[in-house]
Amino acid sequence: MKPATFNCTVLRDGHQSLAATRMSTEQMLEIAPILDTMGFSALETWGGATIDSGLRFLGELPFDRLDTLKKLAPKTPHMMLLRGQNLVGYTHYADDVVEAFVKLSAKHGMNIFRIFDCLNDPENMRTSIRAAKEAGATAHGTICYTTSPVHNLEYFANLAKEIADMGADAIVIKDMAGLLKPYSAYKLVETLKSELKIPVHLHTHDTTGAGVATVLKAAEAGVDIADLAIESMAGCTSQPSLNVVVEALRGTE
Repeated sequence: MKPATFNCTVLRDGHQSLAATRMSTEQMLEIAPILDTMGFSALETWGGATIDSGLRFLGELPFDRLDTLKKLAPKTPHMMLLRGQNLVGYTHYADDVVEAFVKLSAKHGMNIFRIFDCLNDPENMRTSIRAAKEAGATAHGTICYTTSPVHNLEYFANLAKEIADMGADAIVIKDMAGLLKPYSAYKLVETLKSELKIPVHLHTHDTTGAGVATVLKAAEAGVDIADLAIESMAGCTSQPSLNVVVEALRGTE
């Protein structure tokens, strides 16, 4: 089995989830070079609410933050969360706006675009995936996890295959509410790995307290990469603890 690796979320989702995205760029200056040496598959540094919060509350220009963090952490790929046709805002934008934003973000050094649609509509991801690929970046196609009579393994597998056919480089299970239980994670990852030829990633939140167990079962099922936060910014509505997961997996495949 190929070992699972990890993305670090503390510079984006960690403080977005725990502190309403109020960490300033200045507060990231000392830790960014250290994170760059730790062997993460990616550093999530941008996207989501960081643009909104920077402009509204922190008095920062978002592209200045991206430029700064790229200089401080040049070795590790940088990753951002993109809301598909909504980009980093709260309304649908025209295709040419999406294309221009993705192109400019890649020009400023963004390596990985983690693209999702809150209603799991693949058509709202198509333009972003294509634009990211055309810009020479990596496009992650994302499925939002929830539970209902229709959200079953067949639904998620079919959705993942449709997104993969759009050219996505990886499929991400995005469990934004922390609803994915450990054994459900095992079955879902196992199913997606058997249906897809591209990597499967897991992004979960520890809101219900089951996050570490969920990541461990996903790792057993062969998940390629999981998003985690360093202990001091983990747990609750943030990602599961990197420290706990690493120690739990130590000595295993």
